[in-house]
Amino acid sequence: MASSNTRERILQTSLALFNAHGLPSVSTHRIAAEMGISTGNLHYHFKTKRLIVEWLFRRFDDRLATIDEAGVGVRAIDDLWLALHLRFEAISEYRFVYRDMAHLESEYPETADKSRALMARNLLNARALCENLAALGVINASAEEAEMLALQIVFTTTCWLSFERLVTQNAASTRPSDTGLAAYYTLTLLTPYVDPQSRAYLDYLRSKYVQ
Repeated sequence: MASSNTRERILQTSLALFNAHGLPSVSTHRIAAEMGISTGNLHYHFKTKRLIVEWLFRRFDDRLATIDEAGVGVRAIDDLWLALHLRFEAISEYRFVYRDMAHLESEYPETADKSRALMARNLLNARALCENLAALGVINASAEEAEMLALQIVFTTTCWLSFERLVTQNAASTRPSDTGLAAYYTLTLLTPYVDPQSRAYLDYLRSKYVQ
């Protein structure tokens, strides 16, 4: 049990440090020091930093897969807002993944391959979601428009944290990360296509998140 707890603490401490300081800046020595354990103890559980990164990425991937599975039940705009909100929460919790993607690509090729597979899955699921909403009449979009919406949704969810970080660095008054707000802004991509009932829900969200 103690060994299992130490392993979990290593993963949680690594996640917090990767998120706060960036994947390239955090070594196993720093993780061990943060935990107050020896480097040898850390390496007993994870021989390399690469293994820690792989474990954390797998958890992120599994979290998104669960959200995608629930996405088949999206039948209205409020369902879509919830699905997007859950996705942004996962992205925020594992924000080093999308933020440090270039470093993952160059230094962790196996994880980079998995991240490309994840992106392909994101596109397929977003396309199916938009096509389903169009078939249900929630949005009035052609097949080509549904495809474009899917691309825009994936682009926005993937790049949101990088954009927000740049804005925050240049504007001290910008509020901290708000996953509900991020979900709302992404949802507005559908504004030109939604039915009147759905537009009313978008107006409600606007009054809630945009002051």
